[in-house]
Amino acid sequence: MKRLVILGGGESGVGTALLGKKKGYEVFLSDKGKIKDNYKEVLKHNEIEFEDEQHTESKILNANVVMKSPGIPDKVPIVKQIRERGIQVVSEIEFASKYTDATIVGITGSNGKTTTASLTYHILNQELKVGLSGNIGKSFAQQILEHDYPNYVLEISSFQLDDIADFKPHIAVLLNITPDHLDRYDYKFENYINSKFRIAMNQTKDDYLIYDADDEVINEWLKSNKIQSTLLPFSLIKTIENGAHLENNNIKITIDNNQIIMPTANLALEGNHNIKNQMAASTVAHLLKIRKQTIRESLENFQGVEHRLEHVLKINKVQYINDSKATNVNATYYALESMDAPTVWIVGGIDKGNEYKELFPFVNEKVKAIICLGVDNEKLMNTFGNMVDIIIETQFMSEAVKIAYKIADAGDTVLLSPACASFDLFENYEDRGRQFKDAVRNL
Repeated sequence: MKRLVILGGGESGVGTALLGKKKGYEVFLSDKGKIKDNYKEVLKHNEIEFEDEQHTESKILNANVVMKSPGIPDKVPIVKQIRERGIQVVSEIEFASKYTDATIVGITGSNGKTTTASLTYHILNQELKVGLSGNIGKSFAQQILEHDYPNYVLEISSFQLDDIADFKPHIAVLLNITPDHLDRYDYKFENYINSKFRIAMNQTKDDYLIYDADDEVINEWLKSNKIQSTLLPFSLIKTIENGAHLENNNIKITIDNNQIIMPTANLALEGNHNIKNQMAASTVAHLLKIRKQTIRESLENFQGVEHRLEHVLKINKVQYINDSKATNVNATYYALESMDAPTVWIVGGIDKGNEYKELFPFVNEKVKAIICLGVDNEKLMNTFGNMVDIIIETQFMSEAVKIAYKIADAGDTVLLSPACASFDLFENYEDRGRQFKDAVRNL
């Protein structure tokens, strides 16, 4: 019997454990931290051996294959030992994809993944049986076990792509590449870029890569590297023969002479970055033969994603916006770009090697006060201290919101857009966003 060891007892780990057991593996799950009670119950109920708050080497280093949770870096000692033994390390999407014949749409990029994956799912779900997974929702492995949909939309991070070998989406979407997670890539941007392009590494000419033709990083990489995929670019500024572009305020998508035209005026999601996300999702839908009318209607009635420029409440004519999902500078760039009122900006958390220069014009033009919410705010204080009249530090969300309430005047916006990871003060970006919304509702 082959032995499957799983590192990490979160959603992807537990899902993989269940699928692994069903497929005849001897399964052991190990987590250095505490496993949540609901996951422990599932493991016990399914008679899967597990441990938490430790890694027992003797039970791990005898594996045939190891599924590593995407949150665990390669520099962790146990992972180094596993690799030194020559044991194969895979991600959940690699392990699970071997057990389905579904058509897979894989979506990656530094920003916009969740919005684009959710929107793509929303469109496809009108006419196809489809699962939504990857970095979002119920684990891919568990969905294959319970439903095995004929189609999947997967939101995929670079960490998940780092540990694939044969994984191949029929349609890959690469939204953009900006510096992010450089702490995991030896602070070398090219390592991160190569990681993102792994989404297409196993594709053939019968598969598609949909990508942003306005993104210089993507264009440069494609010029100097060969991939087999059929390319479908999208652009706001160029005319695209095969793919999507903007023409007279209409999105125009052409695939093999079959065309769909949609006015941007009626789109549910606003902002240039969202026009691109909608182009990408519509191109996927067009490829999968979703009716044009369905695509148009889906773009008009899509509700958006929690924690992504989410309007929470208006109090005393001040709008509070939750953009907790902005865990890097580029995501915050989009948020600040879309602000059209004086802004009290709540920022901070774990800095991933951030370079804040691209935000300076927006800060000078739109931001009236900055509230730094993190354990270590020194870099933010040094960077922005001379740019605004008011800059304040705190380590409590409730306090940050109360300070913002005092500073903001009628007509202003209070924006939580951290540009950083959340793990110094919060469980994750969702926890951070919920605490923000609770604090606003308690005002």
